[in-house]
Amino acid sequence: MYRDTVLPRVLEQIVNCRDEIAQYYLIDCIIQVFPDEYHLQTLDVLLGACPQLQPSVDIMTVLSRLMERLSNYAALNAEVLPYFLQVEAFSKLNNAIGKVIEAQEDMPILSAVTLYSSLLKFTLHVHPDRLDYADQVLGSCVKQLSGKGKINDTRATREIVSLLSAPLEKYNDVVIALKLTNYPLVVEYLDNETKRIMATVIIRSIMKNNTLITTAEKVEALLELIKGLINDLDEPQGLEVDEDDFEEEQNSVARLVHMLYNDDTEEMFKIISILKKHFLTGGPKRLKFTIPPLVVSTLKLIRRLPVEGDNPFGKEASVTATKIFQFLNQIIEALPNVPSPDLAFRLYLQCAEAANKCDEEPIAYEFFTQAYILYEEEISDSKAQVTALQLIIGTLQRMHVFGVENRDTLTHKATGYSAKLLKKPDQCRAVYACSHLFWLEDHETIQDGDRVLLCLKRALKIANSAQQMGSNGQGSAGSVTLFIEILNKYLYFYEKGIPQITVESVESLIQLIKNEESMPSDPYAESLFASTLQFMEFQKQKGGAIGDRYEEIKV
Repeated sequence: MYRDTVLPRVLEQIVNCRDEIAQYYLIDCIIQVFPDEYHLQTLDVLLGACPQLQPSVDIMTVLSRLMERLSNYAALNAEVLPYFLQVEAFSKLNNAIGKVIEAQEDMPILSAVTLYSSLLKFTLHVHPDRLDYADQVLGSCVKQLSGKGKINDTRATREIVSLLSAPLEKYNDVVIALKLTNYPLVVEYLDNETKRIMATVIIRSIMKNNTLITTAEKVEALLELIKGLINDLDEPQGLEVDEDDFEEEQNSVARLVHMLYNDDTEEMFKIISILKKHFLTGGPKRLKFTIPPLVVSTLKLIRRLPVEGDNPFGKEASVTATKIFQFLNQIIEALPNVPSPDLAFRLYLQCAEAANKCDEEPIAYEFFTQAYILYEEEISDSKAQVTALQLIIGTLQRMHVFGVENRDTLTHKATGYSAKLLKKPDQCRAVYACSHLFWLEDHETIQDGDRVLLCLKRALKIANSAQQMGSNGQGSAGSVTLFIEILNKYLYFYEKGIPQITVESVESLIQLIKNEESMPSDPYAESLFASTLQFMEFQKQKGGAIGDRYEEIKV
């Protein structure tokens, strides 16, 4: 009775009254009053009346409410889902929206987008397994947006973001959204600021759901979606992005790199190659954020390369260590021009250490050489030089791949840099740190006690000079600390059994420090010296070979 008599008669009255307020109110009454199953079985009749209403009627709200009611009906009653397919609810709603938009030529873009946004949410709730339906909705939306250029209306762009966010919220998986061919086409109609917002939404979804993007094809599609964050887009309005917002956006891109992963080394190399292509064309401001995670991801790939025979990377492998190290060098070369020489310096040393683990001596030497060039030409601040030199010494100490000639060259350079630091205390600490470069316990070929002693004596000489000049601003009290630090190095090498570090040299240094303690008080130096003496006493009490060695020292 409702389908054959009541609904047609009521709709006839509504269409013929030609009063926009009455039409809107009465259609809304039908939607809100009659049961959901009635609407489902009479959908074509109800939707057929919509294009006949007055152009000024807010049909957008009417249809949105209808789709919302049907979505809730499907969500609460799973057993009715077959009826939605039986009556072809999606097709009828999609056709009706198309006819309404066609009938109202001057319909605002906001209204059209809102209708398709509601239809997409309806589709995702009722037919979550039908990606073709969702893609069809996005395609219809693209058709309406075509020829409109970038959408500048704030409410309309907000609705487009809502439309694009719906699949992410429903599936909690960006990979599914990447299967929707019309998804990136809708993104293209957003202005640059909204593209950045949408890109941030996509990245947050990936991070929140720990979604791994595992193929080069999907990575390419993803980077196209978020290019608002990884490329310099044209800004005709001359708008500048806030610096804090920019950093936060780029940090999110950096985090994203670690979600792009494949166990297959060849596919992973394709992924990082695609990242390199996009990042290096993304403008210099972004490189200091995006290059480090890309380098780290590439170094992880090197560690996963298979071991075959004498060559740990296999002679027939298409992805080899040499190829990846060349790739790394190309990436890092872009950084000093940003300029971020200190960052490039650190990355070169990390790559050198990776090459060391791969027994690639020429490559490791080349990375070290690049780091040295940056140190000499780009790092001029005294504090930065101290930090850089500590990194050089620490990394070089862990290197086992170098032959005698290459190691001597690099070590000679490091000790030379140490003696040229601006402040005497920095010089002293760098020189005694260099002593570790000449004695490695697990490498008999790198055990040169004479050069260890030479470094320590040179450090003492510099500490003496610092005492006389008072260049550190603390006079002789400050130099006592240096003497105590050097004593600790003497004890370290004495304990290792280096013949050149004798009992007499340790005792004379202790006596020198005791004499210096009569100078102006320095609480830190006193505490450090007391701890050193306490350590020596503790070693004596341990007994054994070490205890016997310490017993020989008379304090």
